[in-house]
Amino acid sequence: MPRFSIIVPSHGVAGRLGQALDSVLAQSFGDFELIPVCDAAGSPAAGVAAGHAERDSRVAPVHAPPSEGLAGARNAGVRAATGTYLLFLDGDDVLAPGALAALDARLAETGPVDVLPCEHERVPWWEGEVTRPVAALLEHAPAGAFAPARAPHLTGVGLPAWSAAWRRAFVAEHELAFPPGWFTDVGWCGRALLRAERVAVSRRVLVRHRARRQGDRLRLPGAHHHDLLDQAERVLDEAAGLGLPAERSGPLFEQLFAAVLKTAAHPRRLPSGRREFFRRASVLYRRHRPAGFRPPGGSLGVQHRLLGAGSYEAFAALRDTRRAAGRAAGRAAAALPRPRGLRTRLHYGLQLRRPLDPDLAVYCAYWGRGYACNPAAIHAKARELAPHVRGVFLVEADQAHTVPDGVEYAVLGSHRAWELLARATYLVNNANFAEGVVKRPGSVHLQTQHGTPLKTMGVDQSVYPVVAAATGSFTKLLGRVDRWDYNLSSNPHSTRVWERAFPGSYEHLEYGYPRNDVYVTAGADDVARVRAELGVPEGARAVLYAPTHRDHHTGFEPGLDLEAFCEAAGEDVVVLLRAHYFYDRGRRGRGGRVIDVTAHRSSEDVCLAADALVTDYSSIMFDYANLDRPIVVYADDWEVYRETRGVCFDLMAAPPGRVARTPQELARVFRDGSYADQEAAALRAAFRERFCPFDDGRAAERVVRRVLLGEPPEALPPVIPLAERVPAPAAATLVRS
Repeated sequence: MPRFSIIVPSHGVAGRLGQALDSVLAQSFGDFELIPVCDAAGSPAAGVAAGHAERDSRVAPVHAPPSEGLAGARNAGVRAATGTYLLFLDGDDVLAPGALAALDARLAETGPVDVLPCEHERVPWWEGEVTRPVAALLEHAPAGAFAPARAPHLTGVGLPAWSAAWRRAFVAEHELAFPPGWFTDVGWCGRALLRAERVAVSRRVLVRHRARRQGDRLRLPGAHHHDLLDQAERVLDEAAGLGLPAERSGPLFEQLFAAVLKTAAHPRRLPSGRREFFRRASVLYRRHRPAGFRPPGGSLGVQHRLLGAGSYEAFAALRDTRRAAGRAAGRAAAALPRPRGLRTRLHYGLQLRRPLDPDLAVYCAYWGRGYACNPAAIHAKARELAPHVRGVFLVEADQAHTVPDGVEYAVLGSHRAWELLARATYLVNNANFAEGVVKRPGSVHLQTQHGTPLKTMGVDQSVYPVVAAATGSFTKLLGRVDRWDYNLSSNPHSTRVWERAFPGSYEHLEYGYPRNDVYVTAGADDVARVRAELGVPEGARAVLYAPTHRDHHTGFEPGLDLEAFCEAAGEDVVVLLRAHYFYDRGRRGRGGRVIDVTAHRSSEDVCLAADALVTDYSSIMFDYANLDRPIVVYADDWEVYRETRGVCFDLMAAPPGRVARTPQELARVFRDGSYADQEAAALRAAFRERFCPFDDGRAAERVVRRVLLGEPPEALPPVIPLAERVPAPAAATLVRS
């Protein structure tokens, strides 16, 4: 029997679940079982849990349907648990380092107890002071184990379930379970402290509770706040049935109604049904008010008396008076972000007063670098499926020549561009629109992204100084994220990373990348055409070399002597050099057997032309994998890159093919053909399974139907299984005899 059973519900937090599980597995005290509770076997969280279970036998995932909510997930974990003590950990929180060892030591001091509340840290999601919300609650508790009557202020009402250890035999004896609905911690903790006979506290931090940028779900507006009254009634009824003495029933009553009154006095939490909430709370208050109970002083005491009297009008007037000054200050502080230049600001402001054009879509890619990537693919498909939607591409002035004939465009920064941005219903970008762009009610912003993340992204970059310095203001970044309605994802891995790196209230669209459709729809003629356009000699093996940007470098460094590589790899090898788009200066040329294709408009065309890919850590590997052609990772500085840039997973442990650390190794795998042998193919197959599940050639169609035509998800074309797809054929024989 393990000492601790640690139960981790995971619904809706797949992006952070791995960090929660890792925080448990990294504990110095190892006598535990870890029970992640997942929605279903195929859910994103289940994949994370399964991966940890493969690596550590102490991880034993179980499943609970999402319809049962947090309470059902925790109850499923309790049923599966075998440990002496139960611990709960939300899937987006972490155990503090050394927490289990400290908890075990404390239990050794106190002996067996039914409940052991612990302190926890509330960590602001971004900036702000770390606090210990229950410190004051635990401060005056007796030093050792004690009966609850000796600390009547420990009612459990203000205690999260994950901030305590619970003796499993005690839970089973009293048939304790998390009650359904919201605020389930109130019902569980309140009932457990009523039943407990022996309690102790720990002043050591057990959990680091990481506040969500989107806010605490229990504080968001909605009818779910009525559940607080259900939980309060459940606890008060049980206390009455036990005949709780006044010295304990008084603190319990006061703490419960402090929470109830806080909700009743907060109009944004109850957009509707406030009077009904107050009426029901008033009935509950009068029925359970302990004999001789004296309300607290000040404004809270006035609220108690009004609730006891059932005076909703007076209570509402008091609430509105207190909030009036705050609302006035908020209106005075509100400011509209505007573009630069007085005339431009005035023009944009006037356009914002005009109605949205329901049939106007504005597209942009790579901050105006041309007609490219996912926005271009969506634009092309929209012309086919939604011809009534007028699409306009925004480009920098020096990139206007990249826009194909027949595609309407506007120059970024011009009055016409700002007019389009002000009036478009649909705004599609693979990066971000300027900060001055206002998110208008009724407009739809689609963030398509432009790669699968290997390197850290968004706010995850904050702990890497070199990257953070180049990123700029994370506050401004998140202001741009707040405009997103949809965020496109090409695989479950990306979805989890975006959730963590770009916290927001947008909807994930796991549809694949539209730009990758061509890897399935193109044929041999398309491949031959592109190779001829790029100047690839007939019969040559074209190796695409696409290194990524290094944040710790000041300019482009190829990192490899490409002419020497061609000589060493084989007489039929030519290299297509595609530098990161940061270094695209419009040049195009060739030198011997090296063809510079950095300035070519379409990275998809370049990939179609290549018989194999050599890259370091560029996200192009995820897209190229859709072609099911050989990939070699040239990782000569992996350790430096990982430490300076940060990565989302260990590429060396799960590469898409052979890994070379030196120029000699790289040349050898091409010379002897091992870059395309069975072992390389097996690595590539596993990589494709993980990172190419949705790129089936119909991603653009799904996006257009969902976003521009408003079709429901169930009406969209289903994803074609990976095994049934036929990628565009390669031009050259891949394995040398």
